[in-house]
Amino acid sequence: MSHYNIINGNNHLDKRGLLCFFNSFDMTEISRMYEIVPSSTETIRAWQGHKLEKKWFYCNSGSFVINLIEIDDFENPSLQLIPSRIELSQDNAEILEIPRGYANGFKATKENSRLIIFSNLTLEESKNDDFRFPVEKWYSKW
Repeated sequence: MSHYNIINGNNHLDKRGLLCFFNSFDMTEISRMYEIVPSSTETIRAWQGHKLEKKWFYCNSGSFVINLIEIDDFENPSLQLIPSRIELSQDNAEILEIPRGYANGFKATKENSRLIIFSNLTLEESKNDDFRFPVEKWYSKW
């Protein structure tokens, strides 16, 4: 399986305002997008995994901690799996690319944070590729 990837963008600020861009972000695989605005910084949304679905996360406001785990067996994943911890912030022009075969969880670290998520599957396809695990299943620093 492939590992997650950070796609770096850039910012340009002038008297007209701020422009944030990702010229190397290839969007040809994307079927849909949605935005999540957590109700508080105490809310942890974890763990959701996909065998087939790829996702791209972009924090356009505030900041998030995102934990990723490459799943060894979706029916009975090992308790010994160790998550990778990534921080996304509106201050950094970065998109997190999560390949298929991973479970993810995230938590806003600032109030009013917003996370835009892109997916390569339609909503119906994603529903058939959805694996949920309890937040306590793997230790993670949120």
